Amino acid sequence: MHIYTILRLLLTAFFLYFSWPFIPYAIAPVEKIFWGSWLLFFLFVTGGNLATFLNLCDPPALEQAHDHTR
Repeated sequence: MHIYTILRLLLTAFFLYFSWPFIPYAIAPVEKIFWGSWLLFFLFVTGGNLATFLNLCDPPALEQAHDHTR
């Protein structure tokens, strides 16, 4: 079920595409903290999905195939 992983990676790229132009306009410390934490969360989500896509870890439980032939 790599299609879900690819879709999640495309969604994160879409969010980054729309948010990137607004990041340099952060002037207040609260804005900088917000964008810094947003970018950190983006890296975690992207890294987790890349690890799943490259088979470095197991996919989420809902996406794992189950054997119902018993």
